[in-house]
Amino acid sequence: MKKPILKNHLCFKLYALSRQVTSLYRPFLEELDMTYPQYLVMLILWEQSRLQVKDLGAQLYLDTGTLTPLLKRLERKSMLSRRRDTADERSVIIELTELGKSMQYKAECIPQRLNQAIQLDDKEYESVKFTLDRLLVKIG
Repeated sequence: MKKPILKNHLCFKLYALSRQVTSLYRPFLEELDMTYPQYLVMLILWEQSRLQVKDLGAQLYLDTGTLTPLLKRLERKSMLSRRRDTADERSVIIELTELGKSMQYKAECIPQRLNQAIQLDDKEYESVKFTLDRLLVKIG
């Protein structure tokens, strides 16, 4: 039986890569006073502007217990509002505020700045994205 070696574990490589990429985002997001998880929430809201917390959680692979404190912080920053759905009081609707909408303009440069830092050409980028998408489908 082979001895387990850290560098041979796919899970470690994904973990390390995730930490490294998140750290590349940090200086760009500090300019917006946002954390990486807050940025992910905002990316979805810039696409959809209004949705239920459970739908946001499904898109981010996060449960409501993890999302709630994150959403409360964004609400305190006046970037979004939360309210109970009048049709179903168990459901919470989140919606971008005007400030939240305006942040999209300030964040538009982030993907390009990150791509410059990572230095993948278009073919490499698409290949990595394809592989990660496949993994998410298989595991998720």
